Amino acid sequence: MPGDVQEKMHPWMQPIFDNLDFISQTKRPAPQGKKRSARTFSPYQDLLDIGMIQVEPLTYIRGRSIPKQYIIVDEAQNLTQHKIKTIITRAGEGIKIVLTGDPYQIDHPYLDLSSNGLSYVVQKMKGEKIFGYIFLEKGERSLLAELASERL
Repeated sequence: MPGDVQEKMHPWMQPIFDNLDFISQTKRPAPQGKKRSARTFSPYQDLLDIGMIQVEPLTYIRGRSIPKQYIIVDEAQNLTQHKIKTIITRAGEGIKIVLTGDPYQIDHPYLDLSSNGLSYVVQKMKGEKIFGYIFLEKGERSLLAELASERL
């Protein structure tokens, strides 16, 4: 794909951006003198512009040590055990890592309910003082999404 890393990552980040839009429920006009396309206009764009939010592909994480950051890994149920270990072992001092996902919505052809990265982390880290997890029992998207998750 043409473009810089941010442009390449945009399709992968769209679910996060959608949620930030939903949370903010505010659409502000572009600052005077700046134009934003309908594709990139959103309240999160200012956070990207000032570097408060950074988008990084997993292929760039190897060899890094990441201290004093807050990392959100979305759709962690689609990561292998190896990839989730690669992410978590980059953690430097003062880091917080949040994994989100639904092990009942795995899209990876070689993962299942117990072998996916999200379930693996919970199984291996449960009981550790620096680890916690929450299992939500009810979907929040819509009744249709919940029904599809249960029946399809």
